Amino acid sequence: MPELSRRRRLLVLAICCMSLLIVSLDNTVLNVALPAMQRDLHATTSGLQWTIDAYTLVLASLLMLAGSTADRIGRKKVFMAGLVIFTIGSVLCSLAPNLSLLIVFRMVQAVGGSMLNPVAMSIITNTFTDARERARAIGVWGAVVGISMAAGPLVGGLLVQSVSWRSIFWINLPVGLAALLLTLRFVPESRAPKGRRPDPVGQLLVIALFGALTYSIIEAPDSGAAAVAPFVAIAAVALSALLWYEARRTEPLIDLRFFRSAPFSGATVIAVGSFAALGGFLFLSTLYLQNVRGLDALHAGLWMLPMAAPTFLCAPVSGRLVGSRGPRLPLLIAGTAMTASGVLFAAFDAETSDVTRFLGYVLFGIGFGFVNAPITNTAVSGMPRTQAGVAAAVASTSRQLGQTLGVAVIGSVLASGIGAASYHQAFVPAARPGWWILTGCGLAVLVLGLLTSGRWARATADRTARTLQAPEIREPVNAGART
Repeated sequence: MPELSRRRRLLVLAICCMSLLIVSLDNTVLNVALPAMQRDLHATTSGLQWTIDAYTLVLASLLMLAGSTADRIGRKKVFMAGLVIFTIGSVLCSLAPNLSLLIVFRMVQAVGGSMLNPVAMSIITNTFTDARERARAIGVWGAVVGISMAAGPLVGGLLVQSVSWRSIFWINLPVGLAALLLTLRFVPESRAPKGRRPDPVGQLLVIALFGALTYSIIEAPDSGAAAVAPFVAIAAVALSALLWYEARRTEPLIDLRFFRSAPFSGATVIAVGSFAALGGFLFLSTLYLQNVRGLDALHAGLWMLPMAAPTFLCAPVSGRLVGSRGPRLPLLIAGTAMTASGVLFAAFDAETSDVTRFLGYVLFGIGFGFVNAPITNTAVSGMPRTQAGVAAAVASTSRQLGQTLGVAVIGSVLASGIGAASYHQAFVPAARPGWWILTGCGLAVLVLGLLTSGRWARATADRTARTLQAPEIREPVNAGART
């Protein structure tokens, strides 16, 4: 990719952030619309889980394929294809006559979405070559997630209240079309000097692993352990086969050598834990506010602002801290705040009081605002640029897998706890184990952030980078950080 002027680099960043906005907005808007969908389409709790997880599951399964394909055939081409498919999928979702087709059309959306975020991050990585400037750009990227959290519930609540839940998918159309035209005009094409060959066997094993695991978790409360046991076995076999097969390929879908880097491995697990917490948090909060407290979609959306606003404000601060001091401090802040939020709900039933609910939402927003930038920066820093797309895709896959598992696990725990009891009376005690799980996710962010951001961890990242090194000049893994 040719060196671009500062103004052109910022324009490319803005275009990439537009794609993140529609993908992130789609999830936050959907959560507010869940009760309306449940009434209109006569959906069960597991049906609601599938409207979210069908999307995140397909996204997680295809992100690495999209990243490696973009590195091989051209990032701009794949990015534009993703915008087209995502926009078409949004139109189909708005027209879905029943729950089954809505889930299918959400999967179409996800195919397009898989070509957006990791490819956009790869474009950003290759556009912003200075480590500090890149960290700030990633901070802006994280702020867009905060914007989607702030705007999504409000816009979604307003649309659901005044039109219908179908209208939430319409907002993707103008943004998607504008991003498509701007990409065509202003984003330069780039690709890796040597493209990697496709890995269809590895891709099928990833799909089998994620699909069987998610199905087992979601359907276990209704179908029973015996019915989902074969899918648990499929997931275990797929994982074993994936580890065996990928280690023997010269150009694997997942380069297992990445995980020799403690910061990269830590960022991967932190991404799973933090986004599992996000998925579970939004799922529990939306159902409680609308189905238990009886709030309409708009007022439920307003209640999300104490969580969304801190995410928006803290993300760029986190990006600047990563650029100047490294990832440790943002990760410690994130883990502490998310853990404290989880404890408030798990131990003190924070949702039952406006004051404690407000405080719990603020703490979670602070934690989630600080966690995104260090995840992304750690995933791509120190890796050869030729593999930037794959490294970014692994980080994005971890996020989507985390959100998938968060909704699946928390939804199943909630369904098991409620059973045949009164929904209003049983919700708070049934949700309590779910909140403890979210507390554990926050604690994992805290502990791993501490363990994988020190001198020993950076040394493992340097060794891994030398192993992966192509003939190009390698960027130090801790560039931009004070030691």
